[in-house]
Amino acid sequence: MKRNILTFAAVGAIALGGYAIAAGPGGHGHYGLSLEHLTQSLTLTTDQQAKVQPILDAAKPQLQAIHQDAMQKAQTVIANANSQIRPLLTSSQQTKFDAMQKAHQDMANAMKEMQAAHATKAQ
Repeated sequence: MKRNILTFAAVGAIALGGYAIAAGPGGHGHYGLSLEHLTQSLTLTTDQQAKVQPILDAAKPQLQAIHQDAMQKAQTVIANANSQIRPLLTSSQQTKFDAMQKAHQDMANAMKEMQAAHATKAQ
């Protein structure tokens, strides 16, 4: 039973971690492909920056779609696992399990709000 709870926690952490990584450094939504980061790391010239930016802009919606699809699939797997785990728990364990799920959902919502705020700020 502990193994199942640990599996749930690991899957949840992976899902949240994937969300954080996908948001990119500072939540800018570049999926690790930030012009700032590339410019600093590679010392891109102004000409190179001008050529790289459209490539990043074109990749962004594709990566967002992939990320969204992966998150939906992960949520389905997590929901399925949760529905199988919960009946195996005692009443007090179910209460704690429900609280864990709510905390996870609250964290995911807060991360989405933070990303939206960063996106609005960047515009």
